[in-house]
Amino acid sequence: MRGAPPFAPAECALHHGAPSRQPAIPRCYSRIVSSPSPGLSQDTQLIRIPFVRLVECLRSALLRLGFEADDAELSARLFAETTRDGVYTHGVRRFSRMAATVRNGSINPTARPTRVAGFGALERWDGQLGPGNVNAWRSMQRAIELASQFGIGCVALANTNHWMRGGSYGWQAADARMIGICWTNTMPNLPPWGGTTPTLGNNPLVLAVPRSSGALVLDIAMSQFSYGALEAYRLRGEPLPVIGGFDAEGQFTTDPGAIETTKRAVPIGYWKGAGLSLMLDLIGALLSGGKLTAEIPADSLRETGVSQVFVAIGSDERFGRVADAAAEDAIRFLRSSAVAGAAQVRYPGEQTVAIRAANMQHGIPVERALWSELEQMATG
Repeated sequence: MRGAPPFAPAECALHHGAPSRQPAIPRCYSRIVSSPSPGLSQDTQLIRIPFVRLVECLRSALLRLGFEADDAELSARLFAETTRDGVYTHGVRRFSRMAATVRNGSINPTARPTRVAGFGALERWDGQLGPGNVNAWRSMQRAIELASQFGIGCVALANTNHWMRGGSYGWQAADARMIGICWTNTMPNLPPWGGTTPTLGNNPLVLAVPRSSGALVLDIAMSQFSYGALEAYRLRGEPLPVIGGFDAEGQFTTDPGAIETTKRAVPIGYWKGAGLSLMLDLIGALLSGGKLTAEIPADSLRETGVSQVFVAIGSDERFGRVADAAAEDAIRFLRSSAVAGAAQVRYPGEQTVAIRAANMQHGIPVERALWSELEQMATG
């Protein structure tokens, strides 16, 4: 661990409340999707899978990988919810890669996080290289529990793995009627401003504010486009809507494939995003006692031992009512802006609720080949 903790050590096991069991699983139906969803390849046939069937398939595959039953249930639900909510780059598409990291030993499927130290509302945990999305969900849940007691809760988690969709934990806090703040460092995959080789992490940052009629959830990488988004644009054969990085000649480009090749993505806000990435990395490692980006293997199948921070703020229903009123005022003022042409002014997370409802009604869109692969992983 990095440095001495600023609070007294203690040992215990992380709260392991898993979601309730899903209802009876209907058989999958294979209705072809006539037009692709955002983030999915335009030349790939899609099928619609009932949400509970998708969860059950993933759960079965995770059990075969050696997950404990409650961890398999939780991880499967988080993967399925990510795709359900339209974040196709970080949902079931990432499942095979996660399975590969279990097989190569980067993820310990039976590991349980332990509390290393704590002082009041601040706690430090060791993820024991366990499943990233499971560790992250339970860390935010612990932060929520601390906030219920102190008004604010912070869990700093070291020695964990890729959390998949960071927004999941923002929604988790907002669903508990709390503000949520969380971030993670990553392997070095982002050049600093003025540099040509990656020495920063893409270090996703999530900010969430509760609202009864739809939470505001911002989930951003430190590059203008995440590598998952670059892949999605490339698979659809589309240029990026704005500059996303540099090509082989060192020129700004909207070609996603060129940026994937050079690995020279542009930080958000140029030098500002580069600075923010560095500070998130430092603060996360210092609070958790974990690794810096510089110490994380620069290999997507060996990216392990990352550092994360989870903060929840808010303690009672009165806070929720105040948050509702503030969010409504902010959104009303946001939408008072004049718009350019056919542009729309949206708040972060606005489209998620509509996409979620549509996918729950019609089924979760999954590429046919990927679904076959998942079924094979579930049944052997």
